[in-house]
Amino acid sequence: MTNALRTLCDSLIDYAGLFPPAKLDMPPAVENFARDRTGEHAWMLSRFICPVTRLDHLSEHAKELMPRAESDDPWRVSAIIDAPLDECLDLIDAFNAHHAETDNGLAVIDAIELKARSPSFIDDALDAIPDDVYPHFEIPIETDCRGFVAALAGCGAGAKVRCGGVTPDMIPPPHHLAAFIHACAAAELPFKATAGLHHPVRAEHALTYDDDAPRGVMHGFVNVFLAASFVHARRLEPDETIALLNETDPGAFTFTDDGASWRDHTIDTLSIAKAREQSALSYGSCSFTEPVEDLKLLGWL
Repeated sequence: MTNALRTLCDSLIDYAGLFPPAKLDMPPAVENFARDRTGEHAWMLSRFICPVTRLDHLSEHAKELMPRAESDDPWRVSAIIDAPLDECLDLIDAFNAHHAETDNGLAVIDAIELKARSPSFIDDALDAIPDDVYPHFEIPIETDCRGFVAALAGCGAGAKVRCGGVTPDMIPPPHHLAAFIHACAAAELPFKATAGLHHPVRAEHALTYDDDAPRGVMHGFVNVFLAASFVHARRLEPDETIALLNETDPGAFTFTDDGASWRDHTIDTLSIAKAREQSALSYGSCSFTEPVEDLKLLGWL
């Protein structure tokens, strides 16, 4: 494991086992998270993602798995807003108060995710969201996203981009994703990604776990987060970003302790670290095993 790849993948994956295509029930999802949180590759794992309307199930089934010593780090949870915002914020407050007690298992919702219907929706929502919860607003990228990005810039919030789904039409083309990455970088707006990033490098895969699953060319999480790192460091033009997102050859990527390269472009490890901290934060995946195993198969992990 090189320093550059470890930096690129550090705390990269928010575990979303409750969501498609895995769609696990709560017990196996929390068991997976608890196991992986203490496993060999726990450094790649970040938050547990849970809809607000299922927080009671999370409390019920994860209570015995959550840390119980005051010296332990609590589970960090990102809550999906799936009901009226004011009701969700009340439920989040109740969850945080309940899980501040060691006897109930330690956990904290410190982030939320919600869809932005319009730039004006963002303004209204930000007025209601407390300062101790970091919001990510999912914005559309099939049209010019700069209005949404401008509404979020400088507001203590982040953007969220959907990179795939269970059918091929849900996978955004690279030029739309590149435009989003450049817009966020220009506005100094952090972002997270969700859906469709199970594999390190762009390739065709089955989109669900069904035997007759549709197939599609999926974005690679190394492509996306390395592209974002290059753009954050101001070392990549839009057409080059599109080309990097389109890259399907793992041999085009090189990782060392000092930095990473894609073809004739290079970036140092410190610049990757700054990009991950300030710009490209994480992505949600319903599988933690697949990304890890794919990195092993490539000989990168």
